[in-house]
Amino acid sequence: MTALLRYQTALLLRSQRWLPPVVLYVAVLAVGIRGGEPVLDSLGYGAAALLPVAAWLVRVCATNEPPAARSCVAASVGPVRAHLASLLTGALAATLLGAVATAVVTVISDPSSTNHRIPVPLLPAGGAGLLAMLACALLGAAVGAVTTWPLLRSPGRSVPALLLAVLLALVVSGSPGREAVTALVTGSQEGTVPVPVVPLAGAALVAVAAATAACALGSRRA
Repeated sequence: MTALLRYQTALLLRSQRWLPPVVLYVAVLAVGIRGGEPVLDSLGYGAAALLPVAAWLVRVCATNEPPAARSCVAASVGPVRAHLASLLTGALAATLLGAVATAVVTVISDPSSTNHRIPVPLLPAGGAGLLAMLACALLGAAVGAVTTWPLLRSPGRSVPALLLAVLLALVVSGSPGREAVTALVTGSQEGTVPVPVVPLAGAALVAVAAATAACALGSRRA
């Protein structure tokens, strides 16, 4: 699997298709987050913005290979491992991007509550933000996995499905992504640092289920 991940990572970097989602994420953070704002609010904003970017990156990795190259890799290592490597590459890229964003946002933000009256410990806040970022990255990866090849092959269907699924993941009550972001925002209002472990566990379960379904269908179609 390590060799497959290296192959998919090299393919992603050389294709430069990672540039649009990464540039978009940086632009959204630059516009929406300013230095000196409450740390938990800023981390919640960054986590929410990461979800669609993670879905986009997974879609890029799942569709990066030409059909002939995909068939060759599937024949040599098996279609399940080949497709799983592409999904993991997108998820890991989103996780790395979220981790960097968490560190930057934590450093430039004000360690206080929403009203700037209650001190908020910076390192625990950064840890909570990292958990929320990871939850959104995993949920976004799940969205990307089920809205692209092999489940949806036509861009005319997969792109609208991805956008709709991202929207639902951010606004529907009970969604791990929404719960993780809400925990940070609520904690900022109360001046307490949440530990969004439950949303993270839920996002991990959804991501595993989505990857399993995508790999199983990819194996059948291969």
